[in-house]
Amino acid sequence: MSQPANAGHYRICPLCEAACGLRIETEGARVTRIRGAEDDPFSRGYLCPKAVALKELHEDPDRIRLPLVKREGRFVEVGWEEALTEVEARLLPLRAQHGADSVALLLGNPTVHRVGLLGYGPRLGRALGTRNVFSASTLDQMPRQLANALMYGAWLTNAVPDIERCDFLLVIGANPMASNGSMWTVPDYRGRAKALRARGGRIVVVDPRRTETAEAADRHLPIRPGGDPFFLAALLHTLFEEGLVRPDRLAEHLAEHLVEGSLQALRDFVAPYAPERVAARCGLPAEALRQLARELAAAPRAAVYGRIGTCTQRFGTLNSWLVDALNIVSGNLDREGGAMFPMAPAFAANTMPGEGKAVRMGRRRSRVSGAPEVMGELPMTLFAEEALTPGEGQVRAAITVATNPVLSAPGGAALDAAFAGLDFMLSLDVYVNATTRHADVILPDPSALESPHYDIAFSQLAHRNAARWSDPVFTPDPALPQDWEWMLRLAALLRGEDWRAPIAQLDEDFLAEQLALLPEPHRAPVRRLLGDVPGPARMVDFALRAGPYGDRFGLKPGGLNLAQVRAAPAGVDLGPLQPRLPDLLKTASGRIELAPAELLAEGPALAAALQEETPPLVLIGRREVRNNNSWMHNLPVLAKGPERCTLLVHPQDAARAGLQEGALARIASATGELCVPVQLSDALREGVVSLPHGFGHDLPGVQLRVATERPGVNLNALLPLGDRDPLSGNAVLSGVAVRIIPA
Repeated sequence: MSQPANAGHYRICPLCEAACGLRIETEGARVTRIRGAEDDPFSRGYLCPKAVALKELHEDPDRIRLPLVKREGRFVEVGWEEALTEVEARLLPLRAQHGADSVALLLGNPTVHRVGLLGYGPRLGRALGTRNVFSASTLDQMPRQLANALMYGAWLTNAVPDIERCDFLLVIGANPMASNGSMWTVPDYRGRAKALRARGGRIVVVDPRRTETAEAADRHLPIRPGGDPFFLAALLHTLFEEGLVRPDRLAEHLAEHLVEGSLQALRDFVAPYAPERVAARCGLPAEALRQLARELAAAPRAAVYGRIGTCTQRFGTLNSWLVDALNIVSGNLDREGGAMFPMAPAFAANTMPGEGKAVRMGRRRSRVSGAPEVMGELPMTLFAEEALTPGEGQVRAAITVATNPVLSAPGGAALDAAFAGLDFMLSLDVYVNATTRHADVILPDPSALESPHYDIAFSQLAHRNAARWSDPVFTPDPALPQDWEWMLRLAALLRGEDWRAPIAQLDEDFLAEQLALLPEPHRAPVRRLLGDVPGPARMVDFALRAGPYGDRFGLKPGGLNLAQVRAAPAGVDLGPLQPRLPDLLKTASGRIELAPAELLAEGPALAAALQEETPPLVLIGRREVRNNNSWMHNLPVLAKGPERCTLLVHPQDAARAGLQEGALARIASATGELCVPVQLSDALREGVVSLPHGFGHDLPGVQLRVATERPGVNLNALLPLGDRDPLSGNAVLSGVAVRIIPA
């Protein structure tokens, strides 16, 4: 659509968790320049190469622009009504015959980067009514969310480092220099870390690889993969043994008023893990562990941050708990410069539907393996068996939303077979990729530059509180539904309602459901204040007004609403993080549960694991700033440069295996093998090799011209499909035993 010449637009980048503010310059319908928005109070002008790639994503000739329906094995473009008519004709009879659970819902990472998908997706989920819900959360973050729920009573009550006031930052299994935070939205981590060190602070990184974050830190401890729970327990053991436990004001917020009960339970749990006993398993000297614990205790303001490396292993939930336990017993939780809880402006409290005085999980179990649901989801790694195993309750159809599990989840071959064998598959996606090539119908999202945006999810994880809104850069094509419109029409279709009705009517029904949560006398006046324009803007306005900074629908003059946010060129700065205890706690006790029974019960399994032999060579993943899972490999500006899908090998390991720089290696695990180029690197500790995640774009039917030129190999082919953290269901993606030989 036409635009004014040389127009400038503010935009929140929707491509990763950093959520940077951008200035996008356009001429007509063309993007001419993308730069960081220096007036953004949150990102302060920072941007990374992914943001620049927004132009290529918008213009990508491979991006789907009209609905696709598969006819005689080939995709053909159709109108939106014809596409939904196909869904109605094929999905509804199948669901009626086999029940709601015969249709699975799979949600991918980009879902949380689109306000329409995240805000309206729950309506689709409720209309579908299936027990078989799977998401990317069980591939990298469910342990963190489960630990939050058990300790604080809410899945997204997540403490993040207050980096701008921190004196000592301990980073475990994370690379924020590449990610700019993961479950910690912190754009320009590099600049903030540099400032921390310039004011006399210190950063210590614990990781099997000397990552970009470790390179810029004061110290790097190259832990042995899988040693994280023993490392964390050893730090806690030292704090207790040396009399360094000082929860200070947190004591009054711990369960069991006198606090001795929960502190003693934690002390008993870590008692077997003296640094001297676990040093070999961690691959680190015992004295280094003790010294680190002392430094943490002595720092005026400290924070411990553990992320994907701590989550994607057998004891992922245990690790997440012990990270927070360190912040608590050192007195650094919920204090300036420590680990603090953001206050998201679009939520009245950090809660999700169903949360309250007791988080419930395990309300149902998967049909084949009997795995418990967590946060309403089943592990993504179980989808294949649910679809491939015959019998009552078998999954026969799937709706996928912005997800590519064939490349992003363990057991890619089994997942590929599962999708291929479905009776019907509907995908909401912008590409024909390794997963959506199996779909019968694909419904495309408009370009990110043709949609509004508000960060619902990442304001829950932000290093600083702010409210920011983006209007579309380009006027969307009225002939193509927005993502939120797809959600509403599909929900109506599944409920047997008139899905062809005007979108304003369907959105009004959705709004009525939200208004029903208010006391009856307030519904009519609130409805009048929200206006008559359907879509995410009205939904966000409702959430902002009802939120902790909100105007309470006129009852709090000067409070926040969407008009106020829109009037600020780059959003509203709501200030640094503030202490929030005890108000945010939603546990049954109303206190922090420092020693949840579910986690204490892991003690025998952890003790047994300490006795296991460690494999001589193990595999870990890695991330780079130019990559984000599997869906950005088709953008030339990110794909150019040296080959990135390489096997990093320590020179000593390479010499033992007879491998040379640039040569092909054959890497094999118990479940698969791959051939991949070798890249020698002393950044890895010996006994560890590393492959990046999300490659393998050479499957038949993939329509990604740039990605298929350099497809890489699929790391997940080497990962066991059934290995997961039994508490959270999270897949084990790290520390898998492998062998390497010349190819």
